[in-house]
Amino acid sequence: MGRPRVVIIGAGIVGCAVADELTERGWTDVTVVDRGPLFAAGGSSSHAPGLVFQTNPSKTMTEFAAYTVRKYTALGERCFRQVGGLEVATTPERWTDLHRKLGWAQSWGVEARLLDAGQCAELWPMLDRGRVLGGLYVPSDGLAGAVACGETQAGRATGRGARFLGGHTVTGVEQKGGRVTGVSCTVAGEYRTIPADVVVCAAGFWGPSIGKMAGLTVPLLPLAHQYAKSGPLPPQPEGPILRHQDRDLYVRQHGDRLGIGSYAHRPMPVAQHEIALKGTTMPSVQAFTEEDFDPAWRDAAELLPALAESKYEDGINGVFSFTPDGFPLIGEAPNLDGFWLAEAVWVTHSAGVARAVADLLVTGRSEVDLHECELARFEQAQLSPAFVEERGRQNFVEVYDVIHPLQPMESPRPMRTSPFHPRQVELGAFFLEAAGWERPHWFGANEPLLAGMEEPRVGAAPRDAWAGRYWSPVAAAEAWATRERVALYDMTSLKRIEVGGRGAAAFLQHMTTNNVDKRPGTVTYTLLLDARGGIRSDLTVARVEEDRFQIGANGNLDLDWLARHAPHGVHIRDITPGTCCVGVWGPQARELLQGLTDMDLSNEGFRYFNCRSGYVGQVPVLAMRVSYVGELGWELYTSADMGLKLWDTLWATGMPVAGGRAAFNSLRVEKGYRLWGVDMTTEHDPYEAGLGFAVKADKDFIGRDALSTEPVRRLVPLLSAEVVMGKEPVSHAGRVVGYVTSAAYGHTVGRPIAYAWLPAELAGPGTRVDISYFGRRVPAEVAAEPLYDPQMEKIRR
Repeated sequence: MGRPRVVIIGAGIVGCAVADELTERGWTDVTVVDRGPLFAAGGSSSHAPGLVFQTNPSKTMTEFAAYTVRKYTALGERCFRQVGGLEVATTPERWTDLHRKLGWAQSWGVEARLLDAGQCAELWPMLDRGRVLGGLYVPSDGLAGAVACGETQAGRATGRGARFLGGHTVTGVEQKGGRVTGVSCTVAGEYRTIPADVVVCAAGFWGPSIGKMAGLTVPLLPLAHQYAKSGPLPPQPEGPILRHQDRDLYVRQHGDRLGIGSYAHRPMPVAQHEIALKGTTMPSVQAFTEEDFDPAWRDAAELLPALAESKYEDGINGVFSFTPDGFPLIGEAPNLDGFWLAEAVWVTHSAGVARAVADLLVTGRSEVDLHECELARFEQAQLSPAFVEERGRQNFVEVYDVIHPLQPMESPRPMRTSPFHPRQVELGAFFLEAAGWERPHWFGANEPLLAGMEEPRVGAAPRDAWAGRYWSPVAAAEAWATRERVALYDMTSLKRIEVGGRGAAAFLQHMTTNNVDKRPGTVTYTLLLDARGGIRSDLTVARVEEDRFQIGANGNLDLDWLARHAPHGVHIRDITPGTCCVGVWGPQARELLQGLTDMDLSNEGFRYFNCRSGYVGQVPVLAMRVSYVGELGWELYTSADMGLKLWDTLWATGMPVAGGRAAFNSLRVEKGYRLWGVDMTTEHDPYEAGLGFAVKADKDFIGRDALSTEPVRRLVPLLSAEVVMGKEPVSHAGRVVGYVTSAAYGHTVGRPIAYAWLPAELAGPGTRVDISYFGRRVPAEVAAEPLYDPQMEKIRR
């Protein structure tokens, strides 16, 4: 097939941007359809206030926004005015958080600086400076004219051959044999079909309705957000966009008036079938509810006293899209080849997302890591309408809140629990959530173990109030017990995938970097790469039988990737829900287990990175001699119905303690074990990430030809003077040169540890750097890895 025929649904800023990016790459057979008039078609773009703020805890979202700024600035002032952005703090907590945000900006390459109250007032003379503690100023932020940006990009795309059709209401996504074939529409009451090889849904809050036509669940919730303008005010020069996040407000200028947006009101979801019915001037604009906005106006007037002499007018409840985790929805439908999403995208990230989608379509890979945004990231349990609505509502409420990196949403919980959960509750587990799973982070029952522990092992002294949230010194006791005795770790939330069939070995050989075509009973650590050598995931691949493999993966994205590439005759199956896993790790692991099984667990009888089926007590298990904490031990897998029996059998020996994720993270960081999605992503290759040992370059695999064995940057451990949390900038000689990934207190080595990406020339042990932590200088030094048991004596004994 030559260059494909593309139909984009939605002529808002995102659809127009995708058309522009695709035609710039040579895909010129592009048709954009929209139910409304071009280019104020009635979606969110038609009423969006156009604020573009780049600072974000996500590197990906920051890069989306930064590209949007660069592109729209180049399109001219009609599209983008670079007025800057100013976030002010009126509480000590917010002022502290702005120091954290400054760190994000520095880590991700965005120019920013902190201002005192007087400097904030110079930029915004209307401010009551007595209420302001300070602010974060980003000079390159600004205001995008969403409709103008869409129209301008559409003009560029049209000049390359694209066409834009207004008044086309999509009524169906045509398909045959599992592929899209076109889009059916009504035009002035008549039906027509537009043939297509690729369909991109950029319909905004109509996304769920379009997705339904393709048999796809689009986990998106339309919610109304209030925006109103003041009456005329004394003239003043145009200042930066202003955000008063302590009151869930933002402010921008409209000539002699101010526009005020509020997230302080109750969540106001709008069902798909209600959007057009309740619309006023356009489908995306709902009737304004003054009673919801009145408190926001009073809060705005406290910060900007000049508003007290005015009255708000032209208020709207404008509909925007929210997802369960706050990230966009990007990617190809798992059930329908050629049907793509570019959904839940705000103006702020529009051009960046469009570039990523165009890159995926044309080259198969985005330069920006997309794992936070890929459609396939959601588990089935996270796609129910009730879950999508509840989490969408909560994301609206928290959009301007100070959120701790470990802070979970409190509802709906619990969603997914392992068979061990009842015993964990009895042991006083403190649970956090990941992918819907309840995961214990420490156990109250282990608090007595702290008695007599040395202070360096506890590691409480260098931990500040922020790093101490969602953490307990009990984690130190659990780490110590793992190193000295034996502990049980619930690994059930680890995604387990079965790959089987006569071609399974050959398939996995092509998909992964390491040699997995070994005898049954072996386990291999390996990587999934994309076509350009970026790390999509890391896996443990156990060859259980000649034609059956069990894979320990990182999540649904791995399942989707393998399923898309699997040839006929190879089956891919998610076995996570029906199984469970407990890690039995520590120097006494063999002693604990050998009395419960007839398997030979001696070092000679059961080697490291081997697996075997057998029994622990009455429980059938698949035992793998692997360890994520750097100690002797096994992962024991069994069916979910036998899980509780397995835990009780192990516990009845009286030997183990229960270990939580806080201890687990400390132990793995000491050992230098990488965490995909945090330490490395598709933006990094194996040699940069220190995983070259998992690459067998003499075999053929996806991404092999793109690899370079001479990295220009490296992931290295830092021994620091203070516990940090991750994403902080790292400086050398006064210049930001990298950023922190994983961080923890090393309870065995007695030092705070932070892994960081640094230029190769600064990656040598002994290099001194500084970590900026809430604006404080934290000295650190590059160390040799692994920090614990470099000779692998503990894990192989």
